[in-house]
Amino acid sequence: MPDKLRAAIRDVPNFPKEGIIFKDITPVLGDPELLQLSIDQMAATADGLEIDKVVGIDARGFIFAPPIALKYKAGFVPVRKKGKLPWNTKSIRYSLEYGENEIEIHEDAVKPGDKVLLIDDLLATGGTAAAAVKLLKQLGAEVVCVTFLIELDFLNGREAIDCENIHSILHYS
Repeated sequence: MPDKLRAAIRDVPNFPKEGIIFKDITPVLGDPELLQLSIDQMAATADGLEIDKVVGIDARGFIFAPPIALKYKAGFVPVRKKGKLPWNTKSIRYSLEYGENEIEIHEDAVKPGDKVLLIDDLLATGGTAAAAVKLLKQLGAEVVCVTFLIELDFLNGREAIDCENIHSILHYS
């Protein structure tokens, strides 16, 4: 099944900057069968786990996290880039392969002890996901699983993430 997904993902050279090959998932999103397949495959990584909240990372994590949250009868929580959330927030700064960024979450979005499944579309160097895990733990949540549609294995991003249960549907070496 992942082969059908892999075939639909296109490489876009030199985006967002020279030397980067961007993995474009929009063909997957535009095909209802492939979109459903990607959601099902990602959701299955947490089968058997207790999930209170599904957290999606801005922006493409927002596409996959809400339907997965519905599957687990859990709430959806967005982790956004700085300045995008309207309520009281907690934030964290982190380094990217080409700069710095800051993400935030509503300070009341998760409760101490909430079991969280963290979702994003792509794992590269792991900076954003690692920051999101730290932020969730600072609020007292337990990150029980982190799942990506795509992982760029050659960047070793999973090593940066403080979670033992990390899954990716597609791997690129």
